Amino acid sequence: MSSKKVIESVYEQVLKRNPGENEFHQAVKEVLESLTPVLDENPQYIDSRILERIVEPERVIMFRVPWIDDAGKVQVNRGFRVQFSSAIGPYKGGIRFHPSVYLGIIKFLGFEQIFKNSLTGLMMGGAKGGSDFDPKGKSNNEVMRFCQSFMTELCKHIGADTDVPAGDIGVGGREVGYMFGQYKRIRNEFVGVLTGKGLQWGGSLVRTEATGYGLVYIVDELLKEKGESFEGKTVTVSGSGNVAIYATEKVQQLGGKVVAMSDSNGYIFDPQGIKLDTVKQIKEIERKRIKEYCSIHKSAKYTEGCNGIWTVKCDIALPCATQNELDGEGAKALAKNGCKVVAEGANMPTTPEGADILMENKVAFLPGKAANAGGVAVSGLEMAQNSQRYAWTFERADAELKNIMVNIYKNISAAAEQYGQKGNYIVGANIAGFVKVADSMMAHGVV
Repeated sequence: MSSKKVIESVYEQVLKRNPGENEFHQAVKEVLESLTPVLDENPQYIDSRILERIVEPERVIMFRVPWIDDAGKVQVNRGFRVQFSSAIGPYKGGIRFHPSVYLGIIKFLGFEQIFKNSLTGLMMGGAKGGSDFDPKGKSNNEVMRFCQSFMTELCKHIGADTDVPAGDIGVGGREVGYMFGQYKRIRNEFVGVLTGKGLQWGGSLVRTEATGYGLVYIVDELLKEKGESFEGKTVTVSGSGNVAIYATEKVQQLGGKVVAMSDSNGYIFDPQGIKLDTVKQIKEIERKRIKEYCSIHKSAKYTEGCNGIWTVKCDIALPCATQNELDGEGAKALAKNGCKVVAEGANMPTTPEGADILMENKVAFLPGKAANAGGVAVSGLEMAQNSQRYAWTFERADAELKNIMVNIYKNISAAAEQYGQKGNYIVGANIAGFVKVADSMMAHGVV
């Protein structure tokens, strides 16, 4: 059977076995469609049925999470952990607490995590977890009780050399702390079983900044290859959470000007350049909406609705909010206004149509599995520090992060060129991530 037919057959099986899981289908399709040239040159992957195996999680854990709210009522949520691949190291991937969480979202994220972790060059497999619990509006005690209940079950399936979760949407330092405390109480172990921990008890410097900084480092490397830099560039950043804030910070440090940011209600445009201290005050301390920025800085304008942010004229766009936020219309607007680079800070924020339009218009497009790998990279560095029982300086952790992101760019660029797709970083990222995992699976036999 030809490589193309194998890919079609595997994808049809994924659709049949995983009905209704649209995000997972989208992620699998994007990866599989990139692999035809690899399978043509490496028929042993077909013979060993690597594709059939890699799209099936090694383990799916789904469980009930009962907890008591402040009114004394019992609440019940659903918890998940999808351990997708341990071919190159212990399972590694975040935990997401959000009402939208269901099995398909977790499988999509876990599948992406396989290749993202592979690209870092660190020994980490792919996994993801979460719950449909919404921490917004909950008291600290309610969040604590939920996290303790969640970890009471999850602790049976994770460990420092088995599966090391981290934070994600809805899971920050508070939630990681509560889960770590419960794990330690049940297992009587103080080990690096979670990343994103507090600095006083095993966390790593640069973890907060990692995804945003890493995003900018990989774009900077792309610009350097073209003989350019961030100096004087106009940048649009969607979102105003952790990734967006620290991407903006690093862009500004490198001489670029961020002119637009957003939240789920709308976006702000400040032609004089976003004042990041104000955004941090509004979003990190006061936890208010981004439109409050305009009451402080009269040069800025607020617009309801998020999609319009892509109509803002820019040299570089960094989607850092959520999946499928940059669609075909947004991509057309960016290309029309002269945008030259789009790099994904969020997980799969660009629709397949949007990505196609960007590449058709010669916009350099860096997919999330490469561009936003900085967060999990520093999580891997935190694991290394925990194993050493030693904390690195900010400068060392930041230098290691930058080196990882530079190498990711070089590897995905080289893979794309090797297989006749120079400049196609989606293909390059998928191939570079896949080959390392596939070769490891071959070496381990049929497991």
